[in-house]
Parts: sequence; structure tokens; C-alpha cells
Amino acid sequence: MRDLASNIAIRAVIAPVVVSDNTAAVGTVIDRLGFDSLAYVIATGTLADADATFAVLLEESDASGSGFAAVADADMIGTEATAGFTFADDGKVRKLGYIGHKRYTRLTITPTGNSGSAPIAAVAILGHASARPVS
Repeated sequence: MRDLASNIAIRAVIAPVVVSDNTAAVGTVIDRLGFDSLAYVIATGTLADADATFAVLLEESDASGSGFAAVADADMIGTEATAGFTFADDGKVRKLGYIGHKRYTRLTITPTGNSGSAPIAAVAILGHASARPVS
């Protein structure tokens, strides 16, 4: 089937938000039940700061509410470092794939040196659904 929209689900992870300090944006826990692939997409707006950096952390767990641990590099497509960004990355999009075997994942974006306004958002794209079409 050449129709992508019927074969994926998209979940909000970090709703569009303007981060104005160094508080971490902890994403919604994503449940992979019924899907065999997962990629995160991170989007930035105009980052109004002269020295801020934004580190990305991907965690996994067998339970939805506890036991989260950092994902091993071998279980990612791309790296957390390349998914991260700086004040100079206005209007950019980054992606990070997960190929591990845990059911639940969580994405966190942590700013450092941020005293301006940093609009960011993230979504999860779940693919290879066990039941199609995906509504």
C-alpha cells in the first residue's frame, strides 16, 4: 500500500511550547503496542537566545509509569547528540529513531544557558502497525 497516512499513527510528545528557562521538557510516554517502528520528530521555532543548547534524552521501559532508563546507542537510529540543537538552529527539524524492544519510551529536551524564548515541539510517529488502516 502506497498510502503512508493509513499506515502510521502520530502522537503528541511535547505540545508546542515556549521554553524560557532551563526547565526540562519531559515528553508524554509513548506506548508502542500494535506498532513495530517508532521515530521522534522535534521542531524548533525562532530561538531567541545567544548561547542556549538543548540536549535530547530518549528513555525506555517495560512499564508506563516507572523504570525508565536511557536507551542504548545501538537501539537508536541517529543519536541524541544529532537530535539536539542550539540557539542557532531556528526553524529546524530533527529526528531520532527507536529500534529497541521495550514497550514504552519517553523523550526529554533539556535546555542549558537558556534565558530567552525557545519554541519547541515534538511528535512520535508510530509505524508498521499490526492492524491497518490506522485511524
